[in-house]
Amino acid sequence: MKWSEKERIAYSVSTPPGEKKDTTLPFPSSYSPEYVETSWYPWWEKEGFFTPEINDRLPHAVNRSFSMCIPPPNVTGTLHLGHALTVAIEDALVRWRRMQGYKVVWVPGCDHAGIATQTVVERRLFRERGKRRQDLSREEFLKEVWTWKKEKGEEIYHQLRKLGASLDWSRACFTMDPGFSSAVTEAFVRLCDSGLIYRSEGLVNWSCALESAISDIEVDSKQLSGRTLLSVPGYQNRVEFGTMVTFSYPIDGQDGEVSVSTTRPETMLGDVAIAVHPEDPRYQAIHGKQCRHPFADRLLPIITDTMVDMELGTGAVKVTPAHDHTDFLLSQRHSLPRLTVIGGDGTMTPLCGQWLEGVKRFDAREQVIDALTEKMLFRGKRDHAMSLPVCSRSGDVIEPLLKKQWFVRCGEMARRAIQAVDEGQLEIIPHFYTKTWSSWLSNISDWCISRQLWWGHQIPAYRVTLSDSTDTQEELWVWGRSEEEARERAAGKYGVTADTITLTQDPDVLDTWFSSGLFPFAMLGWPQQTSDLRQFYPNTILETGSDLIFFWVARMVMLGTELTGQLPFKQVLLHSLVRDKHGRKMSKSLGNVIDPLDVISGISLERLQEKVEEGNLDPRESMVAMEAKDFPKGIPECGTDALRFALCSYKAQGDLSVSQVLSCRHFCNKMWQTVRFTLGVLEDRGAELGTTSPLDSMDQWVCSRLYSTVLQCEQGFERYELHSVTAALHSFWLHSLCDIYLECIKPVLSQDSGVVRAVLYHCVSVSLALLSPFMPFLTEELWQRLYLLRGESGDSAGASLCLQPYPQSSQLVRELPAMTTSSTMTDPPPPNPSLSRVQASV
Repeated sequence: MKWSEKERIAYSVSTPPGEKKDTTLPFPSSYSPEYVETSWYPWWEKEGFFTPEINDRLPHAVNRSFSMCIPPPNVTGTLHLGHALTVAIEDALVRWRRMQGYKVVWVPGCDHAGIATQTVVERRLFRERGKRRQDLSREEFLKEVWTWKKEKGEEIYHQLRKLGASLDWSRACFTMDPGFSSAVTEAFVRLCDSGLIYRSEGLVNWSCALESAISDIEVDSKQLSGRTLLSVPGYQNRVEFGTMVTFSYPIDGQDGEVSVSTTRPETMLGDVAIAVHPEDPRYQAIHGKQCRHPFADRLLPIITDTMVDMELGTGAVKVTPAHDHTDFLLSQRHSLPRLTVIGGDGTMTPLCGQWLEGVKRFDAREQVIDALTEKMLFRGKRDHAMSLPVCSRSGDVIEPLLKKQWFVRCGEMARRAIQAVDEGQLEIIPHFYTKTWSSWLSNISDWCISRQLWWGHQIPAYRVTLSDSTDTQEELWVWGRSEEEARERAAGKYGVTADTITLTQDPDVLDTWFSSGLFPFAMLGWPQQTSDLRQFYPNTILETGSDLIFFWVARMVMLGTELTGQLPFKQVLLHSLVRDKHGRKMSKSLGNVIDPLDVISGISLERLQEKVEEGNLDPRESMVAMEAKDFPKGIPECGTDALRFALCSYKAQGDLSVSQVLSCRHFCNKMWQTVRFTLGVLEDRGAELGTTSPLDSMDQWVCSRLYSTVLQCEQGFERYELHSVTAALHSFWLHSLCDIYLECIKPVLSQDSGVVRAVLYHCVSVSLALLSPFMPFLTEELWQRLYLLRGESGDSAGASLCLQPYPQSSQLVRELPAMTTSSTMTDPPPPNPSLSRVQASV
């Protein structure tokens, strides 16, 4: 799109925050987002227009509520266009319901984002002060994180306000607020008491870079077709993956050997057995024999199991229970020992021997191959297509490790979540996600919820040490809402007095998704039975990106149903992801994100490039280069309303370009000029509108187009198809109103008896109300000037478009005859029954 820089017009009147904007100023000749978007939001917020309590002041209030929570953004940074899409959709729904007279609550909040936030703070600490987390005490490090949170949290809230999000700020909550933290503790204790949370040793997905466990759905699978060199955190040189190494184990006490193949030769130090398929003819003669480990003084039994794939590799597999999920199952079936040879920091453990102890795992890989070659046991290496598990948080290659952790039993809760959808109690929109929902939940495994971090909700569980106990191996655990309660529980559980007990709280924290899974009810004050909880729970709907269906949505449904006895919401609305021009999801780590404020206010190419450098990102991965093709000077000023309208018009998954937003800015200018023309027409002829003359064919036609548009808006909103609503509104204003009706009436305005002006005023005012949920700033600015022209007065609730009744097709039919009756704007008479022909034509 060709674009020349437009004149920026500033709103020059000094308006104290919260005071209403002065719209008596001369109407500027052209649309300027900066002028339009000044001062409205502080006034809306101060007047309490976004709180459910405003409903008591609305004449058109209905006895229905609409409640929703914002997917709480992570305090790892600022919002990008993906977040802006969520805000635009949700705010459109919220404003629509508010204008319909619903009692609306839309709760804002931020998520502490344990892993992500701790990681970025650690990076900043090292970059600015050359210190690692371990150089500080836990308390000192947490102070650093809280400083970060305050800075970024305020920035996020500023962005939400700039986006026009009509959130109830009086109810804002952060997942580490005291009240929310109490809810997290309560949930953990209740689930422990009911047996749904348990502690066990299990094989978990471990990120050596984070030195923490992560959940299954935080593991990405990187598909490799063969030998590939990849960057791994902590390694200066790239590491080789996508190869299969074959080596042999000598059979003990006789000639012969068994060859095994593996993609991870460094784990062979933890091998405890060799498994073959019982029907594999190649190995019938060695069932029950043993092999000698070349680097450790132990024998490996040759076991048989039908789990072995005879077609893979040599048909014989090494069994390393402490470092492989399948091998862990084999160890349970055959009572095999489990030897951990890779530590949590990614280095080899003392079990490997002095030659490997402390060596990083992928460096050890090469040393093991060299040692096998030296012992003449190496049998070759070849390309091998594989799926490499990668930590979505750190980019590290996942290491399955045996750890004692806290787990949530998910089986029964998942079954109820599937049943809720199958029986229609919970609706997922679009419906094609229903199959995905059922399939994933049907195969769910227990959820590891403990994380080895410092930032987060410290697990309210305590290890018990009894003063007279001699057994130091067995772990004794209790949990409680406080240490005092835990001590009482321990005394009762172990039959001792409280003063003989030493409690040590688990240093681990809970998975971030555990606390965010409580958001729909914890934000309303649960476990306390608050008035908010009684009024607004269950929430009406949950709207979020489709990528969070398992991370967040499924967990909210499972935890909400278990802890409150009710589904947390009745509907789930999933939107497509905003992707870059290469089809990639927007991600700070890729550097392909755009700050919505840069689209709203515009930004130079130089400043965009500075942002890339500040974020330590590869410029080649930046969105800057992509956008520079169309806009060599950077991103032009588009304004909030244009951005929101473009986002709500966004239908299919794909890229959202600045050109699309700029096109919506042109539409904003068209609206501006239309209202400017309308005000000129109305001011020239005075405030009186209407005549006893009937509508002519052109007036009837444009009214019928308006009626059809209102119908499309009603149907589109009810189906949550916002793209069809915006398409209908764009088409009516641009084509029906501007291209046809305005051009037809211009020659006859001088002879108009009032009908044309009444119809014009009607079309513009109704259209502004229809557009208000999408373009709150521009429609308010334009409506206020029409409002002033009418000379109406009233309380502040009635003085804002965002609280006017949303147009209804049924109401529109009743109102049209009144326009043809001699009247003024300030005192319209009741409809004239003699003009029913107008109603019939519409």
